[in-house]
Amino acid sequence: MTTTAVRTPRARHRRDGEVMTEHIKIDPQRGGGPPRAEDACRVGVMRRIAAAKLKYCGLEALTDMVMLLVSELVTNAIVHSGTTEICLRVVVRDGFLRIAVIDGMPGRATPRHADDNAVSGRGLLLVESLVEEAGGSWGTSDGGAETWCRIPLETPSCPG
Repeated sequence: MTTTAVRTPRARHRRDGEVMTEHIKIDPQRGGGPPRAEDACRVGVMRRIAAAKLKYCGLEALTDMVMLLVSELVTNAIVHSGTTEICLRVVVRDGFLRIAVIDGMPGRATPRHADDNAVSGRGLLLVESLVEEAGGSWGTSDGGAETWCRIPLETPSCPG
């Protein structure tokens, strides 16, 4: 019997460039509580815009993962930054899709381990896990004013 390693198909976007840049205005949030209902709705809007732009660019194979990453990164910025404007930028460069959420507020985004009964606090841990599983990376830049992740457009092949 012969075994063949099969690559999971990913996006076939051939050129580098911007997929989207969107700005949203929010009310400043303090204290890490839940966001205002209006601001929470903006997270869903950003997810849907990202999904539409991915489809338009021929990157629909990445939609599920990107929607989850956008949701977690934008929510994190709304809840923790204290800013009034958030920018979501998605670009293709050098075989990777880069998602960046810029809130303009310095501070280090770090994953934390929420206790079993917590209803929040797992967003960046989820981002870290998804991105690493896909063979990508994540981090912050500009003194923490930008949180980003990169995922490969092609799935790494299976060893052996």
